[in-house]
Amino acid sequence: MKIYEIPNDADQETREKVADLLMGQMESIGKDNAYELLMDSINLSLTENSCAHIFVAEYENTILGAAFLNLGISLDKGGYYIWLNDLYVHKEHRNQGIAKKLLLKIIYWAENNGIKGIELETGISNAATKALYNSLGFYDVVSKRYGFRF
Repeated sequence: MKIYEIPNDADQETREKVADLLMGQMESIGKDNAYELLMDSINLSLTENSCAHIFVAEYENTILGAAFLNLGISLDKGGYYIWLNDLYVHKEHRNQGIAKKLLLKIIYWAENNGIKGIELETGISNAATKALYNSLGFYDVVSKRYGFRF
């Protein structure tokens, strides 16, 4: 299995493979235009000055998992940090260590790029995901996230 960051000059086929995989996660939000939104976001994240990055797990030319993250600047960390927007593994390939490998690749990349921390969230009742995060040294932060959409 190959774990790597999608380069900014990724071809259309690669972009569509990422979108096809992430549709499994997007279907839960019930938007009719979810694929279009995904492609817009993927294309925007791969522009030259984007603060977004996409890492994938690929096996035999099939993308099995993906992580989508953004860099931000944190006052309390004194530098850049990662906000892990999405971590998704195709349902037929779960419980094989793919998400862990993606996270380890991101942690390694972050350490080598002067990133000060990683933040993410998961559902309160998502025990398996919480166990994965805790096994890698992530810790619980008590918070309530709010959103606003235009």
